[in-house]
Amino acid sequence: MLLGITFTEWVGYAASLALIISFMMKNINTLRIINSLGAILFVVYGIMLQTSYPIIITNAFILMVNVYYLTYKRKVAFAKAQRQEKLK
Repeated sequence: MLLGITFTEWVGYAASLALIISFMMKNINTLRIINSLGAILFVVYGIMLQTSYPIIITNAFILMVNVYYLTYKRKVAFAKAQRQEKLK
């Protein structure tokens, strides 16, 4: 316990801070990466709270959406670069 705050609460605060910081990002990929970190921390926090399913399910979904868009964007950019290369 540090400053009268339990380790579980520190994980929750870290998750909240990551989420807040992610919304300050101008680059969508950076936002999604930092937001994913916050979602992972919230899933851990939900588990530490003796399995709080609303926290776990919501943040697991957010994490999956972020991972999908991060990988989808990478695939689209790669395909676009390949098309450009073929046109040359």
